[in-house]
Amino acid sequence: MSESIHPSAPHHLPFFIPGADGSDTLTVIMGIFLVATVLWVGTLYWKLHSLPERMAHKSQKLQFEVVAVLGLISLFTHMHIFWVAGLLLALIDLPDFGTPMRSIADSVERIADATPGAPAAEPEVEPTPGGHSGAKTPAREGVHNHV
Repeated sequence: MSESIHPSAPHHLPFFIPGADGSDTLTVIMGIFLVATVLWVGTLYWKLHSLPERMAHKSQKLQFEVVAVLGLISLFTHMHIFWVAGLLLALIDLPDFGTPMRSIADSVERIADATPGAPAAEPEVEPTPGGHSGAKTPAREGVHNHV
């Protein structure tokens, strides 16, 4: 059999038509484009999904953890209301209740450790360079020292 081309066939075929050897250029190009697009869209989705967590990273630890849990719940349940709730929580600055409560707890603990009827322990003061200790003189009975 002869390998000659039929006289009515075109001598140059466009790139999107598969060659006689079985190679399909358009399929290879579209396959690479599809893989690149899926990776790009996936990266964009992960960046958008982690937006509330990245915003809450600057806030308090508890708020950050709650936003992160809401993001995970929305990821696994596909319920976007959790993502919206996490975004709103990340946008709001919650007041710091922990520091005053910790101060109150420390004060109550010091009060509870004090024995009733015993005089309060005075803080130790280091002596000053002039030889004076800087400690207050104890108050005499009936006389009050006002500072």
